[in-house]
Amino acid sequence: MNWEENVRRVVPYVAGEQPKDAGVIKLNTNECPYPPAPGVSRLAREFETADLRLYPALDASPLSDALAERYGVSRDRVFVGVGSDDVLSMIFLTFFNSHRPVLFADVTYSFYDVWASVYHIPYRQIPLLPDFHQDIPAYLSGEAGGIVIANPNAPTGLSEDLPDIERILQANPGCVVVVDEAYVDFGGTSALPLLETYDNLLVVQTFSKSRSMAGMRIGFCIGSEKLIGYLNDVKFSINSYTMNRPSLVCGAEAVRDEEYFQKTVAKVVSTRERAKKELTALGFSFPDSDANFLFATHREIPAQDLYEYLRDRKIYVRHWNKPRIENYLRITVGTDEQMEALYAALRERIAKA
Repeated sequence: MNWEENVRRVVPYVAGEQPKDAGVIKLNTNECPYPPAPGVSRLAREFETADLRLYPALDASPLSDALAERYGVSRDRVFVGVGSDDVLSMIFLTFFNSHRPVLFADVTYSFYDVWASVYHIPYRQIPLLPDFHQDIPAYLSGEAGGIVIANPNAPTGLSEDLPDIERILQANPGCVVVVDEAYVDFGGTSALPLLETYDNLLVVQTFSKSRSMAGMRIGFCIGSEKLIGYLNDVKFSINSYTMNRPSLVCGAEAVRDEEYFQKTVAKVVSTRERAKKELTALGFSFPDSDANFLFATHREIPAQDLYEYLRDRKIYVRHWNKPRIENYLRITVGTDEQMEALYAALRERIAKA
């Protein structure tokens, strides 16, 4: 017998490239181009290293209290994790345990099928419509083992209207419905108001995008007390101390600085709307993004060609060699200066066409 016969084999998630060269313009991983709230930077500098010898709060109370106050819920309706990836992984492990398939889109966050494979969860991918919107009727059979909707979706940036999310919830009282809102702060409408009506809904958000804290790895979800209780039972059966002390303290400070948060989001949205005009003038088309990125295709030049041309000039965007999206680039919204460099490089390449 070979020991490799008992290995759990999966095709892993592939993250965006993390270039180490100096002078790179990094528009490939949807990070925020601006620093976190000033209080976060201050706390990170002042954090007492002596505190690192102590375990963090089991209930993540410094952060979960701040989130509960910010979103107007009780603390026992908040679950935090090491990035929204950790939160989503725990959701898959906790709630998707039937023989019925979990449903999610064919073009969406590419970690969903990885978690399903790791945990041996049956799943079915629902093709997006030709315009890249979700095929809402395909989620209404009521026979799913779970449903995951990224809203706004990635990598398309498109949002679905809240009444359509509610239609999915109404049709599926027998499973947990997850709305992954990693990009909702940049546009679209959150499903949080539906929590008061549907106890099988979990809304997941992250600090990696609009709160400029991807390096701290902070994510959370809000749901009914019962759902959060089940999540905590599984979490405490695997690793009780998932959030480190600096992340808890700095995350809470980021939540409290609402003014800085709103200003940062507004700057990204303003740059995104200008980018839509600039890229359209250069011959690109794209879905009308509500996220901090654009999913763009050029009318003449293949995406692979543009990707390589930009990379040679130390401008990194995201490209997937996958069906339906192989001729698209996902371009993260950077600062105005970074976007000007992008436009200049694209003009150079287009002029050579």
